[in-house]
Amino acid sequence: MKQIWSFFYNILIVPILFVFVRLIGIFNPKVRRGISGRKRIFEELILNAASLDKSKKLIWFHSSSLGEFEQAKPVIEELKKDSSINILVTFFSPSGYENSKKYPYADLVSYLPFDTKSNAEKFITIVRPDLAVIMRYDIWPNHIWSMKKKGVTSYLIDATMKPGSSRKLPLIKNFHKILFKDISKILTVSQIDSKGFKSFDCSDNQLMVVGDTRFDRVYQRSLLAKNRNLIKEEVLKDKKILVAGSTWGLDEDVIIPAFIKLAKFDPDVLLIIAPHEPTLVHLDRIENEFSRQLKTIRFSHLNNYQEERVIIVDSIGILLTLYTYADAAFIGGSFKQNIHNVLEAAVYGVPVLFGPKIENSQETQKLLKCGGGILIMDKRDAYKQMRLLFNDDELRKEKGKLSYEFVKENLGATEKILNEIYKVI
Repeated sequence: MKQIWSFFYNILIVPILFVFVRLIGIFNPKVRRGISGRKRIFEELILNAASLDKSKKLIWFHSSSLGEFEQAKPVIEELKKDSSINILVTFFSPSGYENSKKYPYADLVSYLPFDTKSNAEKFITIVRPDLAVIMRYDIWPNHIWSMKKKGVTSYLIDATMKPGSSRKLPLIKNFHKILFKDISKILTVSQIDSKGFKSFDCSDNQLMVVGDTRFDRVYQRSLLAKNRNLIKEEVLKDKKILVAGSTWGLDEDVIIPAFIKLAKFDPDVLLIIAPHEPTLVHLDRIENEFSRQLKTIRFSHLNNYQEERVIIVDSIGILLTLYTYADAAFIGGSFKQNIHNVLEAAVYGVPVLFGPKIENSQETQKLLKCGGGILIMDKRDAYKQMRLLFNDDELRKEKGKLSYEFVKENLGATEKILNEIYKVI
């Protein structure tokens, strides 16, 4: 059966994917960068791998993009404390690769080659990993089969399997049953995910519940973020601060009217809003929403602060630090399609508000269940919940405490993963 699926995948699926990517590349500059960045991938790998100390074990970490790579970092950074290990990091997407080329804990950083049989075999032959660690879901069949053929141990970590996953559709499920059998270990986020993988005939020896390294990473980053002073103390003094992070238009349609109404009744509230994509058009749109209602200022102009009630963040890469100033937080994406990372706010011990689109996030559902999260359905509900939080210090502190305890209780996945890694290297 494996031979049949391999034949089908390489004869039909791979050529279709290749043509599709090429066509999309004509219109999408990001995809185009991914194609051009792979042109000399093997020459560069051979040159760069030649400088590595071959007496050291090589562990290869693969992530689809930047978000998944963040989850790998706690594991990588602990491993690099051992001087006898080399780390190779690969990405599928240009954003992951371009933003991580100078990551100090990696000895090699590369694109993953397109998943043809010859590319996969050539890649594994050049890098010769002692262990491959794949983050979450970015599993490429020819690379898995090539590793199995060459006797390379492979781990899938932070693995999830939603009850409604498309991988469970009849024909696709049969294909994944074959594929998962060739992965040495699948380290899942939860018992529910482990049960999901068992439905693919994964063995008990393959599966282990270890938790989610996102908790470890967010906690680790929060300790550093607390020492960054991005906003002067006099700007924030005596303010009750709502930080709305990673917002999209549909989120803003709810949060902005609710905050305008809140600000009429509470002179001390301040909104810091950080859109997910701070383009000039998006920033202008947010400013227009507040026009004639509340004064706004862009983050880059804060030196000229004149008691504006809204700070619009026109920078990227600072959201985690901005949450340190929050008395409550709203997480974007939750009125659009998929909520962004609630842990980045919860780690600071603040109540976390979000809309109904949370099916993609187990941790959001658990945060809601434990009482640290607050579900809002529309702008009227948003106003009601925000007014309640900002009028009741005890309620706000209690919910914030529940958020922090939720993060603390889920730390430790990194250590469990390291224990499994050290068993095979």
